[in-house]
Amino acid sequence: MRFDSALGLESRRGPLATTGKILIYGLMVVVFTGPLIGLLMSAFNKTLDPTSFSLWPDEFTLENFVQAKDKNVYLYLLNSFIVVGFGLLLQMLVSVFAAYSLARKKFRGMTFVMLLMLTTMMLPEEIIAIPLSLVLADLPVLHLNLIGTYAGMILPVGAWGFSILVMTEFMKEVPVELEEAARIDGAGELRIFATIIVPLCRPALGVIGVFGFTMIWDQYLLPLIVSTESDMWTLPIALRSLRSDEEVGIGVLLAASLLALLPSIIAFLAFQRQFMRGLTSGAVKG
Repeated sequence: MRFDSALGLESRRGPLATTGKILIYGLMVVVFTGPLIGLLMSAFNKTLDPTSFSLWPDEFTLENFVQAKDKNVYLYLLNSFIVVGFGLLLQMLVSVFAAYSLARKKFRGMTFVMLLMLTTMMLPEEIIAIPLSLVLADLPVLHLNLIGTYAGMILPVGAWGFSILVMTEFMKEVPVELEEAARIDGAGELRIFATIIVPLCRPALGVIGVFGFTMIWDQYLLPLIVSTESDMWTLPIALRSLRSDEEVGIGVLLAASLLALLPSIIAFLAFQRQFMRGLTSGAVKG
C-alpha cells in the first residue's frame, strides 16, 4: 500500500528520511488525536486536573457517567438521537427527490430555485431565528403550533440546500442512456428512480449522510427556540447548561462531552466508504 502526501515524503529514502517521516506523522497524530485522547481519558478519571494531560486515568472510574445520569444527560442524549434520526431520514428523502427533479426534469424557474437554495445557505441561523420561531408558532396553512414538540426540531432540518445541491450535481453525472434503456424495457418512472438512480448515488448519500448528521447533531439555536421544558433539551443545550452549573464537576462535563462526540465519530465510520467515494468521484469524472 502506498501513501502519498503533499510534502512529497513518499519519494524520500534512507534512515534520515524514515526518521523524519516518523517524527512528522507522529506530530500529526498527536495534534489531531491528542484532544480526543485527553477527553476520553479524563472522562474516566476520578481525580481531574484541568491543567494536566494524561494518556491513562490516574484512578479509573465510571462515577462521572453515573453522575451524568443524575443530571439527565442520558435523557438529553435520547432527545438528540430522536431529532437526528428522524431529521436525517427526512433530510435525505427530501434531498433525493428534490435532486432528481432538478437534475432530470426541465421546468421554468429552475435556475431561480437553485439560486434560492444557495441563498438559504448564506443566511446565518441568527438572522432567521425570529422568523423561524414565528412560523413554528403558527405553521402556515395548517395553523399548528410546533413550539414544544419534537416536530418543531425535526421539520426545519428536513430540507438543507447543501444536501440538495450535492445530490443534484451527482445525479447529473448519471448517464441518461441507463434511463432510456430501462424505459425501453418497460420500467416506469418510480422504478427507474428506485432501482437505477438511487443505487448509483450511494457515494453522494454517504456525503450528505455524514454532513447532515453533523449539522443536525450540532444544532443549538433551533432546539433552544423550540424546547419550552428542560426535558426536551438536546445534548448541545445540556452541555451549555452543565457548564454554567457550579454544582457540576468537570468530570461530569467531560463525560457528557464524550457522549456528544462519539455519535459523530460512529456516523463517519458507518458512512466512511461511501463518504470517501463521494468526495473523490467528482475528481475522476469527466
